[in-house]
Amino acid sequence: MSALLSRPSQWVPLLVLLLLACVPFVAHATGHTFYIAFFARIVIYAIAACALNIALGYGGLVSFGHSLFLGIGAYAVGLASFHGIGNGWIHLALCLVVCGVVALATGAISLRTSGIAFIMITLAFAQMGYFLFVSLKNYGGDDGMPIALTSRFGPVDLSSATSVYVASFVLLVLSIWWLARLRVSPFGMVIRGAKQNARRVSATGIPVVRYQLLAYVVSGMLCGLSGFLLANLNAYASPSTLAWSVSGELIVIVVIGGLGTVFGPLLGALVFLGLEEILKGVTEHWMVIFGPMIVVVALLGKSGIVGLLERFDTRKPEAAPPPKPVVHTLADGGA
Repeated sequence: MSALLSRPSQWVPLLVLLLLACVPFVAHATGHTFYIAFFARIVIYAIAACALNIALGYGGLVSFGHSLFLGIGAYAVGLASFHGIGNGWIHLALCLVVCGVVALATGAISLRTSGIAFIMITLAFAQMGYFLFVSLKNYGGDDGMPIALTSRFGPVDLSSATSVYVASFVLLVLSIWWLARLRVSPFGMVIRGAKQNARRVSATGIPVVRYQLLAYVVSGMLCGLSGFLLANLNAYASPSTLAWSVSGELIVIVVIGGLGTVFGPLLGALVFLGLEEILKGVTEHWMVIFGPMIVVVALLGKSGIVGLLERFDTRKPEAAPPPKPVVHTLADGGA
C-alpha cells in the first residue's frame, strides 16, 4: 500500500476511476443529472483515445483518420434505427464488422507510406467518409439524423444517459486493463519496437507491416465502439463526428495524457474536455486561453500528464557502492 501511495502516476489515475464510478450516484443524489451526460462524453472520448493510443502511442502511426471510425460507429446505430432495427447486438455487430473492414482496407493502403504521407492519406480517407455521409440526403445529409431506436440488449436499453454511462465506464476500465496487458505482450513489444526502428525489427524476420496493420484494425474497431456509445448518448448521428478536427482532438488528448502510456488517454480526456467546459462558461473567446494551456500541459512532462506525475514518484534510494578493497603497502607495514 505504501509503495502505491509513493507513486502518484499510479494512484492518481486509479483515484480518477474511483471518482468516475461514483458520478451516477452523486448526480442522482444531488439532482444534477446533467453531469452524467457530461462525464459520459469524457469517458467515451477516453475510450476513443485509448483506441488511438494503440496506433499512435504504441505503434507510432500518426493517424488523422480515426474520426472515420468514430462516425461509422455512430451511423451503425443511426442507419439501423432508421430502418426500424433496435437490436443492440445487430448495432454492435454492424459497428465492429464495418469498422474492421474499413480499417483493414484503409490501413493496408496507408501503411504503404510513412511520415507525412501516412498522415495525409488517413486524413483523406476520413474526409471521404465525411462527404459520403453528407451526401446521403435520405439520412439527413449534413444535418445528421435523430436516433429513435437506441441499442437494446435484452432488458438493457441504452436510451438513458445513466445506462450509456455505465456501459461506457465498464468498457473504459476493460480498455485500460487491456492496454496495460498489451503494452508488455509480445505483440505490444513488436509494435513498440517498430515505432523506434522498424528496419531493425524487420531484420529479425518479424513481418512488421502485418503487426502494424493488425494494430490499426484493432484501434479502428475500438474507436468505432466509442462512436456507437456516443450515438446512443446523444440519440443522434451527425457527419460532424467524422470531421478532421475530431481526429485532431483525439491526438491532442493522447499527447496531453501521455503517448504510449496506459492511463494517458483517461487523464488527457478529463483535462481536455474539462478545461473546455470550464472555459466556455467563463468567456466566449475560450479558445484563445485553451490553446496555450494545452501547449503548457503537453510541455510540462515528456510523457504528458503521466510524465509529470512520474516526476513526483518516490524513487528508491540508490544502494551504497561496495567498499573498495584496502591494499596494504610495505610503507603501511603490510606483508
